[in-house]
Amino acid sequence: MDRLFWGKLFLLWNGWLAPRIHGELKVLGIAVTERAVSRILRKLPRPQGQTRKMFFHIHLGRMVSIDFFTVPTISMKVLFVFIVVENRRREVLDLHVTEHLSTVWTSQQIVRAFTEREAPRSLIRDRDGVSGNDVCLRIASLHMEEALTATQRLRQNPHAEP
Repeated sequence: MDRLFWGKLFLLWNGWLAPRIHGELKVLGIAVTERAVSRILRKLPRPQGQTRKMFFHIHLGRMVSIDFFTVPTISMKVLFVFIVVENRRREVLDLHVTEHLSTVWTSQQIVRAFTEREAPRSLIRDRDGVSGNDVCLRIASLHMEEALTATQRLRQNPHAEP
């Protein structure tokens, strides 16, 4: 029973609810009703600490996102657009365009974006190939904490993804 309790507690912390836990226990050959699972879940202690919603409510005003997107021109050239978005109001703070994208240019744009305004506490960016060591050093020199999104996960940086 103790092993079953900790297994259920682990599943609860992973965000599973009674129907899913009941189904998994059924697959494992453990005969228990969904109602019994929900009663046990109600008695379990909830994990302490900040929720995701609370974290964003506290830190959203001190967070910006950066990203790139491309714009094809009428002359068949591709322009790269660097964008800095404040997450609280989804306001575009800075926007720069170049034809030749490089790590040096990107690091210059990050510094230029925060020369006349206070640098935020956190900066969210994806894992672009152009974001090399220079970019990481520039972000650290501005005393910003860098948060990298997982590869190909648009929902992790929804404010800057076009």
